[in-house]
Amino acid sequence: MDVPNPRRVLALASSDQSHILSRVLKDLTGTAPEPTTSTSTGPSLAGITHMLPLKTAYYTTSVPIWIDLVDEPAEWAETFLSPEAREVLGVLGGVAVVFPMDGGDEAAQKLIREAGRVVQEGLGGWGWDGVGLGIGVGEGTADAADKWEGLCGESGLEFVHVRGGEKDKGKNEFGEKMGIARVLEALEANDWAQLDDGVGESDGEAGYDDGDVLDPESLEFGFDKTDFEGLKRAIWGLDDEAGEGSAEDGKQKTSDGKQEEDVLGEEEVEKLEVMMRKLQAVRDLSAGMPEEERKRLAARAVGEVMKDF
Repeated sequence: MDVPNPRRVLALASSDQSHILSRVLKDLTGTAPEPTTSTSTGPSLAGITHMLPLKTAYYTTSVPIWIDLVDEPAEWAETFLSPEAREVLGVLGGVAVVFPMDGGDEAAQKLIREAGRVVQEGLGGWGWDGVGLGIGVGEGTADAADKWEGLCGESGLEFVHVRGGEKDKGKNEFGEKMGIARVLEALEANDWAQLDDGVGESDGEAGYDDGDVLDPESLEFGFDKTDFEGLKRAIWGLDDEAGEGSAEDGKQKTSDGKQEEDVLGEEEVEKLEVMMRKLQAVRDLSAGMPEEERKRLAARAVGEVMKDF
């Protein structure tokens, strides 16, 4: 079975550990991710997508891996736990935190804890139907491995020690694969099919095709103008169903003597502001994604807003 639009993996590392993340992705996928985003310090892996081809006896797919390099783990987690990030979390099927085994890297510990907070609070913790991995790279003592395994376990992540080469061949004392082979095994065992490939018409919502989406260069976001007009009609009560009789209803008084239409006007303005903040946040979170993924995410965002209004 082919899975045409699989869920995504979010691959994380501290901003100064991109070389370790790159090594893991190369060993996992067979190709090294190419830095494409220019920053003040030069090319970076942050914000790019790298593909992981998977083929098992049950399915074939190519899973997009979103790469993120984190400077401030707490701020990063707050962004992903905000209501505006719901659509982003909704398409995740995996989270992988990559860190060095040597030393007591405080930044790595913070990143693991904050990633765990996103898994537990944003994705549903142990009830989430995805895979969470904490990948420690390099040599390390048995005590260090125990420490990292404990921290990952507390954060809802499976700890995998990647030493590389011959040391990761075979199986451990529990009969489990080791290193990159175990990472691949865990990913292959996951269900990558999305529960909802987009906004379904069965729920009374409009479907979205790539051909219906405006050029992201013009709007910096991918949804059709008619969808936005529909949102405005829903918010401002301009649907034809309202009819002319709504004018009389709008003149009813509230308990404090103000006309109800004025009160509703204030509420509608607040709704519009919430909607715009939500769409803006999703647009920011989707920056750096390939155009096709941005369009899908935009469609999901519009669908969620339509449900709210």
